[in-house]
Amino acid sequence: MADDDLDIDLDDLTRRMEGALAALRTEFASLRTGRASASMLEPVMVDAYGQPTPINQVGTVNVPESRMVTINVWDKALVGKVEKAIRESGLGINPQLNGTIIMLPIPELNEERRTQLTKVAAQYAEHARVSIRNVRRDGMDQIKKAKAQGMSEDDQKLWETEVQELTNAHIAKVDAALETKQAEIMQV
Repeated sequence: MADDDLDIDLDDLTRRMEGALAALRTEFASLRTGRASASMLEPVMVDAYGQPTPINQVGTVNVPESRMVTINVWDKALVGKVEKAIRESGLGINPQLNGTIIMLPIPELNEERRTQLTKVAAQYAEHARVSIRNVRRDGMDQIKKAKAQGMSEDDQKLWETEVQELTNAHIAKVDAALETKQAEIMQV
């Protein structure tokens, strides 16, 4: 049997682990750190024209200063819906209307809220670790199947080591991202 038939697709495993990291970065971007960021509005959906639509598709999102986000809504009819979506999003921000411009003043975070946000960030990181471990398990399953098809024990150990090293590297990236985000949240 040719070795090519028994190769494990490390590129696919790497791509899937990178996908878990990308999802973690997106979740981290939605966490409020006391500083204004356009990305904090990414999870907010507006009921526009009968379907849920991201805010950045109904208006221009700007960050004119460190504690203010503005949204210039293109369609006057949607201003109320955008405001309602922000109020109901759970971001803890009180929108202020000025014509078609919605201003979002970002309040200071108190110590209790900062601690809660670090716990939420830790949960997001744990979900990413679980996703990476699931990809690792899939890789190990591929190795077991290849072993059953005639892969040598030396090759099996080599592949298992490669998959484990890939997993460890991605888990370390998750831990580093979590540490950075928690420091950012706790920064006063």
